[in-house]
Amino acid sequence: MRFFPIPLRRSMSSAVPTVPLVRATPERAEELKEALAEIRQRVEAASAKAAAPRTTPPVLVAVSKYKPASDILACYDDGQRDFGENYVQELVDKAAQLPQDIRWHFIGTLQSNKAKILASIPNLYAIQTVSSTKGASALNKALPADRPTPLNVLLQVNTSGEDAKSGVPPLSAGSPPAALTDASAVDGSELVQLARHVLAECPRLRLQGLMTIGSLAESLAADEKPNEDFARLAATRDALQAALARAGFPPESGKWGEDGRLLLSMGMSSDFEAALAAGSDIVRVGTGIFGARPKKEEVKSH
Repeated sequence: MRFFPIPLRRSMSSAVPTVPLVRATPERAEELKEALAEIRQRVEAASAKAAAPRTTPPVLVAVSKYKPASDILACYDDGQRDFGENYVQELVDKAAQLPQDIRWHFIGTLQSNKAKILASIPNLYAIQTVSSTKGASALNKALPADRPTPLNVLLQVNTSGEDAKSGVPPLSAGSPPAALTDASAVDGSELVQLARHVLAECPRLRLQGLMTIGSLAESLAADEKPNEDFARLAATRDALQAALARAGFPPESGKWGEDGRLLLSMGMSSDFEAALAAGSDIVRVGTGIFGARPKKEEVKSH
């Protein structure tokens, strides 16, 4: 694949990157434009089928892990602004090359010792993988005092219970999942304690919602039955909102979420339509837009 370097242009959008940009070939740019258009159409169609009415359209995060900055720029030129990255250094490198009105979402494992590096990215919009008070505190401490707005954070919930996945336990049980009703048990849960910590101790963070990575088995069975991991996250959101109200943070306080509700980030390339039908507000699509990714070893070898 050939790339075409272009000079910095002071007229570009709202901000100028710090190093010269590169553009993909016209053929690659058209390929990405077509793929992005298809995903957008599918997001719109699936969103229209959601059981609950929406006040705002869902957010499509284009996951650009292992993909070159030129691919991101091609999608940017087609109006895409939300992009997701899994690795800290890759995000740092790309953010330095690309327009600063991009909204970067970090969706990889959050390590407290990387909080300072992440916090240095001025247009970091959200971290979707907060799962500990230590990580939240490290982020809050590392963010510059002159940052114009708080950093959005989503708390990661391990809805599938798989050991290989990060996240705190959900606040739901049963099949189909339902929100836990024991208020004392809910209020003492790890998730509620984490949420309260963010609200009370981390003024530079804004609790935006919850995120999950569902199990592959549930994803593959999406055509046969509702995805229980998605239902589990929705039920957990309901239980958490009630717990926050009991703790003195009611929806009308405006201290969390958007329009009085916590957002849900669930659904990837293979199951985002089922996630939208289940009420997801944010979907994370990589392969469906950019195509198959190289393996990590192949990336390191180049």
